[in-house]
Amino acid sequence: MKKIERILVANRGEIALRIIRTVRDMNIEAIAVYEKPDSDAYFHRFADRVIQIGDEPNRGYLDIDRIIQAAVQAGADAIHPGYGFLAENADFAAACRREGIVFIGPPPEVIRALGNKVLAREMMVQAGIPVVSGTDSLSAGREGEEEAAAFGRKVGYPIILKATAGGGGRGVRRINSERELRLNIPAARAEALAAFRDDRLYVERYVERPRHIEVQILADQHGHVIHLGTRDCSIQRRHQKLLEIAPADLPAPVLEAIHEAAVRAARTAGYVSAGTVEFLVDSRTHEFWFMEVNTRLQVEHTVTEMITGEDLVQEQIRIAEGQPLHIRQEDVRLNGIAVEVRINAEDPKNNFLPEGGKIVEIYNPPGGPGIRIDGNAYKGYVVPSVYDSLLAKLIVWGYEWEQTIDRLQRALKDFNIVWPKTTILLFLAICEEKDFRRRRFHTGYLEEHPELFKYPDMDHYVFDDALYRLILPPHEGMEGRSREERQKDRQPGWWMNKRILTAQEIEELRREGVVKSSIKGKVTDIPIEVGDEVLAGDVLMELEAMKMRHHVVCEVDGKVADILVEPGDAVDVGDTLVIVNVSG
Repeated sequence: MKKIERILVANRGEIALRIIRTVRDMNIEAIAVYEKPDSDAYFHRFADRVIQIGDEPNRGYLDIDRIIQAAVQAGADAIHPGYGFLAENADFAAACRREGIVFIGPPPEVIRALGNKVLAREMMVQAGIPVVSGTDSLSAGREGEEEAAAFGRKVGYPIILKATAGGGGRGVRRINSERELRLNIPAARAEALAAFRDDRLYVERYVERPRHIEVQILADQHGHVIHLGTRDCSIQRRHQKLLEIAPADLPAPVLEAIHEAAVRAARTAGYVSAGTVEFLVDSRTHEFWFMEVNTRLQVEHTVTEMITGEDLVQEQIRIAEGQPLHIRQEDVRLNGIAVEVRINAEDPKNNFLPEGGKIVEIYNPPGGPGIRIDGNAYKGYVVPSVYDSLLAKLIVWGYEWEQTIDRLQRALKDFNIVWPKTTILLFLAICEEKDFRRRRFHTGYLEEHPELFKYPDMDHYVFDDALYRLILPPHEGMEGRSREERQKDRQPGWWMNKRILTAQEIEELRREGVVKSSIKGKVTDIPIEVGDEVLAGDVLMELEAMKMRHHVVCEVDGKVADILVEPGDAVDVGDTLVIVNVSG
């Protein structure tokens, strides 16, 4: 066994801070790294040393050589990758091994095998674990399109298009027709390449109304494997999790079978470290299928920690040092119920489009019994538009479901953020919804409950920083001014005499046929030209924000009169992109 003395945390945001805190608890030195857009990040304040690894976004956090160089420079004997970025990159784990640096995670061979979703599925079939029918990795170009189309015709639509090296919902699309399939393959490839540097895709049969259930596992270097119970991650947007619950509400025999399958999957793969085995579960019959193994710490690991009392980061480090697991399966106790909600800088009413670049002017997180906050935001923090939109994770624990949700509701009401728009109001609406209160939900929950998005729009409300209450400021002509202009004018107490336009007022001011950007991002593709005839529903442009691709869709029939941007241009919220002369 080798005692680790200095750990470089190869990540950013809330997970960097969460890891740093455990590292310091263990009396190990913590080294943080950052790119220039993160120069004022909160996690810097808690590290023993901070090293800049890049000027441009995603040029450092995704650069194996720069991170290894920083670790060598700092004298780090171990690297913790967190989640995202290089956390599931087998080449990164191998580079650490070559340099004699401990990679806090599975061996590179295991990451490589399980990171290929197609190979992982084959491995599970051999282990006797059920999987959803799907294809191998699709060939490049037109041949791959034909392979996917043939599968769609064979099993019927809808189907799911996925990135072979995927995770975090990137490169994942539900496909309802062959036309939609051919349209989405190029965008999914580009999204996968940007996120994972691997553009391979495959397709699977779509399972109607499934629940997304995962099992937390721990495996040491001595052959011991245990599980720490389940998590229900069914409530999602764009195939990305929004709310997670531990443990899952399933019959005891089903839970036992899923636990056993997860441990068998880990043993079959020769797994070491903390990891997550994910399953789809039929919400009616409880039949389940293996989906994938995440070879890293999950965003939602917090709810497992709340019900077990275990520190999963500490266990990762102990395992990396060669220590055996300190608990046996029979020692694991699951106490109460925990829920995590992701407070994202997003506008749920606008298809969850990110709100990067906005300043958090008031930031008052909640507290009290059973409340935990893992976050990276603070008053005055500028949310970078180039990274994930997660501001903070609110984790709530209670003895039973009703107490936990009541406590979550109170904490959400206490969580005051003014600018940007966040997911808080959506979560408050969910807490009131009857199916959620009865624990009846699946991956299509949000789509089946459109009424959840009818909550009062915060565009025309602000929080009183002193009184912690919602106030509606009196009208004073702010119409027609950009949000940036309004921000410049703000002084303490600005809300007492100024009002922000409501969503309805903004809609009323739209000059018809003028297509504006609803996000801050970069133009990646423009498939139209001036003079083209377009119909409502046609894709006019593709934008990229936070590694996700977004289609700008035409809302009217007409002819393209002007295109005001080019591929590669940066656009902000409200920028005019295209002008369409409306037919008739």
